[in-house]
Order: sequence, then C-alpha cells, then structure tokens
Amino acid sequence: MKLTKKVHSCVRLEKDGRTLVIDPGTFSEPDAAAGADAILVTHEHPDHFNEERLRTGLDANPAAELWTLASVADQVSAAFPGRVHTVGEGDAFTAAGFEVQVHGQLHAVIHPDIPRITNVGYLVDGSVFHPGDALTVPGVPVDTLLLPVMAPWNKISEVIDYVREVAPRRSVDVHDALLTDLARPIYDRQIGDLGGAEHVRLAPGDQA
Repeated sequence: MKLTKKVHSCVRLEKDGRTLVIDPGTFSEPDAAAGADAILVTHEHPDHFNEERLRTGLDANPAAELWTLASVADQVSAAFPGRVHTVGEGDAFTAAGFEVQVHGQLHAVIHPDIPRITNVGYLVDGSVFHPGDALTVPGVPVDTLLLPVMAPWNKISEVIDYVREVAPRRSVDVHDALLTDLARPIYDRQIGDLGGAEHVRLAPGDQA
C-alpha cells in the first residue's frame, strides 16, 4: 500500500490499482479527491470535509463511493443516491478493496464551552490509522499512525503521549497546515525523541 501526503489532514492510499482518499477538506488541494475509488471523511469540520472537494472525486468517477458519519452523510447523500454510506464506531466494511474498521465517537475537546461533535477514525487494512480530530486509541496493533500534530485542541505533550499509547511502528504527521516552518524542527525532534516510534514528516505530494 502506497501512502501519499496531501495538504493538512488529507491522505491518499493506493494498492492494486485502487485509490482511497481520507479527509479532502478546505485546506487540501482542489483535486485532492480526484481519481478516488473510495473516500472516507472523519467529521464535519471544513478542514476535513469540503463538499466541493468531494464532488470533484465523486463526479469524476461514477463508481466512487463515500463512507462517513451521519453529520456529513446527511449533507451530501441526496446529491449522490446510493453512494454515501453512514458508519459509526465498531463498524467494518470494504471500500474499493480496502478493509476498514471504524474507531471512536467524539471530536477532541476544543474548549469546555464548545459543544463536542462526532468524529470517527479509520483503520485501513489493519495497518494505517487516521484518527481525525481526536486522540483515539484503536486498541489493536497499528503500523502507521497518521498523527495530528497541530490543532486548536491539542498540545505537543498530548501528541507524544498519544504515540506512546498507540505504539505504532511509525507516525506520519497530518493536521499540520497550522504548524509553521519555524516550529517544525522542534516538533520533529521532540516527537521523534520521545514518542518511541519512527517519526516521519512528509511534504504534500511526498510518498511513504
């Protein structure tokens, strides 16, 4: 399986000639979902869910389908009848040949005065885990953890402890559009030194 980093929290996974895209949001490239056979969305926040990005992928490939939670599905299912699937924690499904398990229920706390929304994470082929906007521990072995490194709802000590708890072989940065180039070496060093796993930072378009 080949992983391609896109801007912010969007990634593309490819195997056997099929492509799965996770979280093509507003910060992602306009064509982030182009060529997708399947699209997964973790939650409704615009940096993860952008209807125009979804349409780019779903219109280009009439066989492409979307798996997401109810808050997103309710907004787009009418436009793509029969192609939008609602999922929640504990579900498992096959999307374009990828085996996907769903973990998690709620977005991380941004502030106690801000109501929490739903959020799910996706474990793809028992290997790559994208938690969306939460520090969800799937409770099963993970090879590659897509690590949300910079968000209004986290701090670096929590990010490091999250890597330790999940204990992947490697972590790959996502949710990083807000992280300045000045801060990146600090994050690289501290997560790499303290997380207990190989730490990888990819520029948009880079593959791993």
